[in-house]
Amino acid sequence: MDLKFLNIQSQQPQALQNLAQQNLAIAKSKPAQPSTAFERKAWETAETFEAVFLAQILKSMSLDIKSDGPFGGGQGEEVFQDLLSEQIANQIAANGGIGLSDSVYREILKTQEVND
Repeated sequence: MDLKFLNIQSQQPQALQNLAQQNLAIAKSKPAQPSTAFERKAWETAETFEAVFLAQILKSMSLDIKSDGPFGGGQGEEVFQDLLSEQIANQIAANGGIGLSDSVYREILKTQEVND
Protein backbone atom coordinates (compact mmCIF):
# COMPACT_ATOMS: atom_id res chain seq x y z
CA MET A 1 0.00 0.00 0.00
CA ASP A 2 1.33 3.39 -0.97
CA LEU A 3 1.57 5.77 2.01
CA LYS A 4 2.94 8.77 0.17
CA PHE A 5 -0.29 10.65 0.76
CA LEU A 6 0.49 10.64 4.51
CA ASN A 7 3.78 12.46 3.89
CA ILE A 8 5.33 10.63 6.85
CA GLN A 9 8.97 11.05 5.88
CA SER A 10 8.88 14.82 5.59
CA GLN A 11 7.02 15.21 8.90
CA GLN A 12 9.32 13.04 11.00
CA PRO A 13 12.42 15.26 10.90
CA GLN A 14 10.27 18.32 11.61
CA ALA A 15 8.66 16.59 14.61
CA LEU A 16 12.08 15.61 15.96
CA GLN A 17 13.34 19.15 15.47
CA ASN A 18 10.30 20.55 17.31
CA LEU A 19 10.86 18.11 20.17
CA ALA A 20 14.52 19.11 20.40
CA GLN A 21 13.56 22.79 20.50
CA GLN A 22 11.02 22.12 23.27
CA ASN A 23 13.61 20.23 25.32
CA LEU A 24 16.10 23.07 24.85
CA ALA A 25 13.52 25.61 26.01
CA ILE A 26 12.78 23.52 29.11
CA ALA A 27 16.47 23.17 29.91
CA LYS A 28 16.98 26.93 29.58
CA SER A 29 14.03 27.63 31.85
CA LYS A 30 15.50 25.58 34.70
CA PRO A 31 16.78 27.86 37.44
CA ALA A 32 20.48 28.09 38.11
CA GLN A 33 21.92 26.40 41.18
CA PRO A 34 21.48 28.54 44.29
CA SER A 35 24.69 30.35 45.22
CA THR A 36 23.78 32.68 48.09
CA ALA A 37 22.30 31.81 51.46
CA PHE A 38 19.00 33.44 50.45
CA GLU A 39 18.83 31.45 47.21
CA ARG A 40 19.54 28.19 49.07
CA LYS A 41 16.80 28.98 51.59
CA ALA A 42 14.41 29.91 48.77
CA TRP A 43 15.18 26.61 47.01
CA GLU A 44 14.59 24.62 50.21
CA THR A 45 11.31 26.46 50.75
CA ALA A 46 10.18 25.80 47.18
CA GLU A 47 11.09 22.12 47.47
CA THR A 48 9.25 21.83 50.80
CA PHE A 49 6.20 23.47 49.25
CA GLU A 50 6.24 20.95 46.41
CA ALA A 51 6.59 18.07 48.89
CA VAL A 52 3.61 19.29 50.93
CA PHE A 53 1.56 19.71 47.75
CA LEU A 54 2.45 16.20 46.55
CA ALA A 55 1.71 14.75 50.00
CA GLN A 56 -1.79 16.22 49.88
CA ILE A 57 -2.35 14.73 46.44
CA LEU A 58 -1.11 11.31 47.56
CA LYS A 59 -3.26 11.43 50.71
CA SER A 60 -6.36 12.30 48.70
CA MET A 61 -5.60 9.43 46.31
CA SER A 62 -5.57 6.95 49.17
CA LEU A 63 -8.73 8.17 50.95
CA ASP A 64 -11.06 5.64 49.37
CA ILE A 65 -8.74 2.66 49.72
CA LYS A 66 -10.32 0.32 52.23
CA SER A 67 -8.24 -2.25 54.07
CA ASP A 68 -9.40 -5.82 54.34
CA GLY A 69 -8.93 -8.53 56.88
CA PRO A 70 -8.94 -8.71 60.65
CA PHE A 71 -5.64 -6.85 61.01
CA GLY A 72 -6.39 -4.04 58.56
CA GLY A 73 -7.67 -0.56 59.22
CA GLY A 74 -7.76 1.42 62.39
CA GLN A 75 -6.00 4.54 63.53
CA GLY A 76 -2.55 2.99 63.28
CA GLU A 77 -2.95 2.27 59.61
CA GLU A 78 -4.27 5.78 58.96
CA VAL A 79 -1.23 7.31 60.65
CA PHE A 80 1.11 4.99 58.75
CA GLN A 81 -0.58 5.85 55.44
CA ASP A 82 -0.18 9.59 56.12
CA LEU A 83 3.50 9.17 57.02
CA LEU A 84 4.07 7.01 53.97
CA SER A 85 2.45 9.64 51.72
CA GLU A 86 4.64 12.36 53.22
CA GLN A 87 7.84 10.35 52.75
CA ILE A 88 6.98 9.43 49.17
CA ALA A 89 6.25 13.12 48.45
CA ASN A 90 9.56 14.17 50.04
CA GLN A 91 11.45 11.69 47.86
CA ILE A 92 9.65 12.81 44.70
CA ALA A 93 10.38 16.47 45.44
CA ALA A 94 14.03 15.77 46.33
CA ASN A 95 14.56 13.87 43.07
CA GLY A 96 13.28 16.49 40.66
CA GLY A 97 9.59 16.47 41.49
CA ILE A 98 6.98 17.56 39.01
CA GLY A 99 8.49 20.97 38.28
CA LEU A 100 6.46 22.91 40.81
CA SER A 101 9.47 23.77 42.96
CA ASP A 102 11.24 25.36 39.97
CA SER A 103 8.30 27.70 39.38
CA VAL A 104 7.93 28.54 43.07
CA TYR A 105 11.68 29.20 43.34
CA ARG A 106 11.61 31.60 40.38
CA GLU A 107 8.63 33.42 41.87
CA ILE A 108 10.36 33.76 45.24
CA LEU A 109 13.39 35.26 43.50
CA LYS A 110 11.18 37.63 41.45
CA THR A 111 9.41 38.77 44.60
CA GLN A 112 12.75 39.40 46.30
CA GLU A 113 13.98 41.46 43.34
CA VAL A 114 10.84 43.60 43.44
CA ASN A 115 11.16 44.16 47.18
CA ASP A 116 14.84 45.18 47.05
